[in-house]
Amino acid sequence: MTVPVLTPGERDVRVLHVSDLHLTPGQGRKIEWVRSLAALEPDLVVNTGDNFAHPDSLAPLLHALEPLLAFPGAFVMGSNDYYSPSFKNPARYLLPDARLPFRRQPDLPADELAKAMSAAGWADLDNRRDVVEVHGRPVTLVGVDDPHIDRDVYPEAAEAPSGTVLRLGVTHAPYVRVLDQMHADDVDAIIAGHTHGGQLCLPFYGALVTNCDIDRHRVKGLHGWPDARPDEHGGEGSTWLHVSAGAGTSPYAPVRFACRPEATLITFTARR
Repeated sequence: MTVPVLTPGERDVRVLHVSDLHLTPGQGRKIEWVRSLAALEPDLVVNTGDNFAHPDSLAPLLHALEPLLAFPGAFVMGSNDYYSPSFKNPARYLLPDARLPFRRQPDLPADELAKAMSAAGWADLDNRRDVVEVHGRPVTLVGVDDPHIDRDVYPEAAEAPSGTVLRLGVTHAPYVRVLDQMHADDVDAIIAGHTHGGQLCLPFYGALVTNCDIDRHRVKGLHGWPDARPDEHGGEGSTWLHVSAGAGTSPYAPVRFACRPEATLITFTARR
């Protein structure tokens, strides 16, 4: 996937987007697949959250991420980094807003995960800004904690360092309020997950639901926000938006249909 946003003459920036692993300890094949992504040799790894699906998943998750932690990286958390999954009536997902109130205490090791990723040099973007160097060039990032459970507080404006080659917005869930804030912040592209690409899709129709307030047509893949941007020649005034279909599912709904799991290598390249 190629996104033309860099200044003409700039070297490409290759970003590996990993999201929604929903890992349980026994998922050996998924763990090895995540480890194998290091062979892509990205310039930057962005993890958009929902890593866990079990309270005992921290050790196998860190084993899965270990080869990727050798690269520059950044992350935000999703609700399933704080709260273990629970059974929900599937009919709720047909409602405009399928969220349920979180009245219990977080029971997943989000703090330990954040400390491990931060210790490896990854930028914690939960309601924060940061700068990551890629081949000696600054990439600025702004992120929010998970809007799906109302933990998002958009960071105050800050001046980008001189020589910045790429400005990225990062969120777990692509809620309209956050996309609008990032668009107004003049980022070059927004990276999000959460939707599972609809998870259960119909051929020739697509996703039935998005599990947030974004429209169905932007439930996965590369689009523009707020206007469509089908290619590098269209969509002036719009911001590139990539929504990952993610790599996992809740253990209470372990089925995908017409929506394959994924991680995405995005090549940010120079505008023509």
